[in-house]
Amino acid sequence: MGRRTRPRHRPCRPPPPPTTSRPTRTPLARRSRTRGTPARRSPPGSPPGGPAITTLRFGAADLLRCRFAYSPAFETLAAVRVATGPQPPGHHRRWLARARPAGLDLRPLTLLQPRRGYTPDFLSPPPGGAAGSFADDLARIAATPPEQARAEIARSLAETPGAARTATGRLLLDGDPADVVRLLADLVASAWSALVEPHWPRVRALLEADIAFQTRRLADGGLDRLFAELHPSVRWQDGVLTREHGGADHRELGGEGLVLMPSAFKWDQVVIVLDPPWQPTLIYPARGVGNLWQPATGPGADSAALARLIGRTRARLLTGLAEPAATAWLAHRHGLAPATVSEHLAVLRDAGLVTATRHRHEVRYSRTPLGDTLAATT
Repeated sequence: MGRRTRPRHRPCRPPPPPTTSRPTRTPLARRSRTRGTPARRSPPGSPPGGPAITTLRFGAADLLRCRFAYSPAFETLAAVRVATGPQPPGHHRRWLARARPAGLDLRPLTLLQPRRGYTPDFLSPPPGGAAGSFADDLARIAATPPEQARAEIARSLAETPGAARTATGRLLLDGDPADVVRLLADLVASAWSALVEPHWPRVRALLEADIAFQTRRLADGGLDRLFAELHPSVRWQDGVLTREHGGADHRELGGEGLVLMPSAFKWDQVVIVLDPPWQPTLIYPARGVGNLWQPATGPGADSAALARLIGRTRARLLTGLAEPAATAWLAHRHGLAPATVSEHLAVLRDAGLVTATRHRHEVRYSRTPLGDTLAATT
């Protein structure tokens, strides 16, 4: 996806815990991942010396071409990042404990997903419809023109010093391009079968629930309401959508519109895809992803006991604070209103279970030793 604008300096995740580094697809790079988009001048209006931002300027025609979609192939690529290490597991630790790709050599896919930089767009092209199947995605990957695939592979490998000289890099660059496309398509299919397909009903339900929620919000208050709470790193003002904590880029959409794509496995940041031939796409963590792997039948005995003690919502917030996080991130992660989260955090803080620390312009919450002890019982 051409230029995925990933955060080049600091990934867009729930305020990354101070000690955790993040992968960076430029979030305007999956396109704003930027999937490896070269750094550019800060767009007009960026504060001197401030964080790099990406801006998308909407015209009247663009407002009519905004739509929601999700992509099984993108979820598969993102799951590979989680399973093989470039992206921290975050909310997916329970999934990872039983989904490790034993016996599956995913090195070609991991090498093409640098920690910061460009990931070939042909490996997970933005969906043409609202809810495509994995078979549709795979057919599009397999049909990639070999010359296009080789150019994107070379661009991706150039993002990581020495990658092109490894045995896997030489295989991808020096092999027959058509054979390399088939190899990568087969690997994506194997990763789907091993990592995502067994859990797809649950993941798909989360993505569809997010789209239903965001669509209602759009109907209620237009783009002002939608973007106000889509993700803490996204802002909307005067027809301009801004994504913070990523690479610097600026795009006049010029009637192309924007695809809004929730993701379960890209849980830590917003990614923007800008390169042609794809429609500009913004990929954001799905609402409520923090609850994705909770047991379907409800908390276990110990979790139920904690919920009876402090309340179910407070128990979820406490157990979910494995890393320091701000109110806005917790609200997005658990699918709650920010005011609700603030109220519960105040109670947990008064009880000595969490502590609050100011970090620049925001307050981050983390568990106290007593909070860790209670959370460890779940």
